[in-house]
Amino acid sequence: MTSPPIVADHLTKRFGHDRGISDVSLVVEQGELFGFLGPNGAGKSTTIRCLLGLYRPNTGQARVLGTDPAAGDAAFLAQVGYLPGELRLPERLTGAEVLAAFRRMRGAHDTAYESGLVRRFSVELDRPIGTLSKGNKQKLGLVLAFAHRPQVLVLDEPTSGLDPLLQDEFAALLRETAADGRTVLLSSHDLDEVQRVVQRVAIIRSGRIVVDDTVASLRAAAPRTVELTFDHEVDAQSLAAVPGVTMTRPIGRHIVLTHTGSAGPVLAAIAPMQPDTITARPADLEELFLRLYGEDTDGN
Repeated sequence: MTSPPIVADHLTKRFGHDRGISDVSLVVEQGELFGFLGPNGAGKSTTIRCLLGLYRPNTGQARVLGTDPAAGDAAFLAQVGYLPGELRLPERLTGAEVLAAFRRMRGAHDTAYESGLVRRFSVELDRPIGTLSKGNKQKLGLVLAFAHRPQVLVLDEPTSGLDPLLQDEFAALLRETAADGRTVLLSSHDLDEVQRVVQRVAIIRSGRIVVDDTVASLRAAAPRTVELTFDHEVDAQSLAAVPGVTMTRPIGRHIVLTHTGSAGPVLAAIAPMQPDTITARPADLEELFLRLYGEDTDGN
């Protein structure tokens, strides 16, 4: 049986007395779009660097395409596309020169596919890298990561600096990549970016994985918001007593609540109150994300 393309098995990486990551485990299957979420400093980039062999973990083991990155055999990287969170390229070279240099290092690959990506993302090739905007540098970084059709893509904050239309184009590229049987680990602090495209997500908090689940399951657990208005005074106690309900604004004739779980008990409690209007907002992972983090968003 073929092993998953990406495996982190109880990875711990410390930096002296500073916290890095602790006991991080995750598995990304072939052809999967996997989201790796957390605010800046939570441990996303440290985990990625352990997966790519840039850091050696203190304990635990990673395997990427069947290889332990810490073992020193970098051959597996030929089948990995990586876009770092802080992209640095030679500022005096043009985009065309950088693409040519990467092409020589990688050997032959489908240049027609590379050219298609350049057109698709309107990449600026003729100007020195140092004169490009952040968004134009990021577009070049995307082409560098995808051009050789790697089996595994590790993308750290990939849409940073991209305009909304290009973000949509990038989402389409991710779906095409997964449909081709290739694997994507998408790391971001932007929950909206991730939940649009991934099937499963891990959330890291202060160096530890706190959630690893499907987006569908997380949506089922995420709070939904209901806003009620009345043309008469009401007593909100019956609503507050419903399991899973949290009252956020029980003021006079205007009530706002959040709830998790089935909507049936909430609707049954609302009906006798005879509201004038009901506005319901679907579950959003953002609320769940904020609940998991609260005020504690520090880490490394």
